[in-house]
Amino acid sequence: MASLSEKLVRYDVFEAVQRHTKLEKHALIRSDIWFADGNIVLIADSAAFKVHHGQLERHSEVFRDLFSVPQPVDQNLVDGCPSVELYDRPTDLYHLLIALYDGIYFQKHTAADFVAIAAVLRLSTKYFIEHLRERCIARLAIDWPTSLPEWDRREHDGTDSEGRYNPREIFPHPILMLKLAHELDLDTFLPSAFYDLSRYGPSKILTGTRGPPPIFFTEGEPEGQLVRLSDDHLCTAFLGREAAQLYIHTFLESALRDRPSTNCANVGKLSAVHCIESFYFIHLNVLRSVGGIACGRDADPLHTLLQAAEMLERTDFSDGVKTCGLRMCSICKTEFMDAVKKARLEVWELIPEWFGLREPRSVEDMN
Repeated sequence: MASLSEKLVRYDVFEAVQRHTKLEKHALIRSDIWFADGNIVLIADSAAFKVHHGQLERHSEVFRDLFSVPQPVDQNLVDGCPSVELYDRPTDLYHLLIALYDGIYFQKHTAADFVAIAAVLRLSTKYFIEHLRERCIARLAIDWPTSLPEWDRREHDGTDSEGRYNPREIFPHPILMLKLAHELDLDTFLPSAFYDLSRYGPSKILTGTRGPPPIFFTEGEPEGQLVRLSDDHLCTAFLGREAAQLYIHTFLESALRDRPSTNCANVGKLSAVHCIESFYFIHLNVLRSVGGIACGRDADPLHTLLQAAEMLERTDFSDGVKTCGLRMCSICKTEFMDAVKKARLEVWELIPEWFGLREPRSVEDMN
């Protein structure tokens, strides 16, 4: 199958007319959305699309009103059809038309889906095409969850069968999502997008990311513009990152300081050393995670806490002679697991506050 770029051909110079403006000549690119029986040509920048106005009117009152405006009798035709110039990105219009004619489907969950999702969402919002907008919102909710169970599912999807975490193959860069969310007031996705971004190192957050290459481009145009956050949003990301790191230190103080508890099954016995050593081992490994030594995710308390809980069931530790698990009593395991579950729920609730998306809760609210 030919690529999108290969599908595009340089079209002859058309005589294109903006509505109610004087005649201007444009060198247009005829897209592969060019129906022989089309009856209207949409022009966005230098790209032209020959489509059916009935198909657009059927889904959008905005297009219906647009096409009802009387045209100048001397309007020049484009390939035998009247033309309308739209002030949209050609790539956005391309994806919107594909969605209107063919539907919007994603056979495999990849980060590349974001280009079409963002384009269709942008224009379905502008032209009030509700069914496409709802489909895009539902798709974004998979990548940017609003609940902790869905976040855990997302993280699992971003981890391969060998345990390597490689989310960028499946999920778009969070800066792209943050830009779209602020553009279209998609506030519900901001907490997970900011949290995802905050797990990068400060230099990577500051550097930004490359946007997707445009479908329609002129010679010498870069294949993807550098996308950076505004200064205000950078400050938000860094402050949230600091809060995430601080939380783990707070957790270590509150959840591990007085372990084992008085409920420990080994209290007063020589075997109590097993629980003491196990908690020390967990403490040490959590500190390694906070320092980024373990896997580079030093500002990811949800992951760090999950790792701490998983240590209770692991059997690949070494005592210097053989591999074994932590020799902790069942009561200590249960109490620590409960503390971790409570902490992860608290982290999820605190994320909007960390990134300035919600006012800090009072002590009364927390109780």
